[in-house]
Amino acid sequence: MPTLKLFPTRIYDDALAAPPAVKSLNPQLLRECYQLRDMDQAGREWSRRNYPGGYTSYGSLDELFRTSSSFDELRLKIDRHVKRFAGELDYDLTGRSLQMTSLWVNIVPRHTYHGLHLHPLATISGTYYLKIPARSGAIQFEDPRLASFMAAPPRKRGGKAENQPFFRLQPRPGRLVLFESWLRHEVLQNQSDSDRVSVSFNYHWA
Repeated sequence: MPTLKLFPTRIYDDALAAPPAVKSLNPQLLRECYQLRDMDQAGREWSRRNYPGGYTSYGSLDELFRTSSSFDELRLKIDRHVKRFAGELDYDLTGRSLQMTSLWVNIVPRHTYHGLHLHPLATISGTYYLKIPARSGAIQFEDPRLASFMAAPPRKRGGKAENQPFFRLQPRPGRLVLFESWLRHEVLQNQSDSDRVSVSFNYHWA
């Protein structure tokens, strides 16, 4: 077709590391996630008001890579992927760099979801998945042009993913998802009987 595909929205989805490294790191991270939930009274209170049904350390302990060697090991592994993603985006980082500034835990029980949002003031955001039971909820991204579509007809069901107003990505344990922080997204309801556990983070241009 004589058409140009411009202004793409890129979403990065890759394994964090080779299976042996993930197999040794993930159990420790998972243990620490539940330990944090149990001891973080301020975080549980913040979650009760802002994240009904679930737990996140976003409002209380959001720099875990500074206090835990396990989460700092995770940061080092994520750094390599962020560098690769920034290259794909053609970021000009001459004299500056992308640095992790926040990292927090999410524990999402049955029937809990996370509504549509973005990550203000960050550059690249993402999530690393530790425990993803079947039917525990995909991450859904919104076309950033949606408010400007005006009189456009609806898209065909089953059409090309790049033409849809929303895109669902089914996460898997050991996988890392990165996206530019202005991209609105949500986590769909956990319909399984087990917790969904992940670690989210932001990188800033410094």
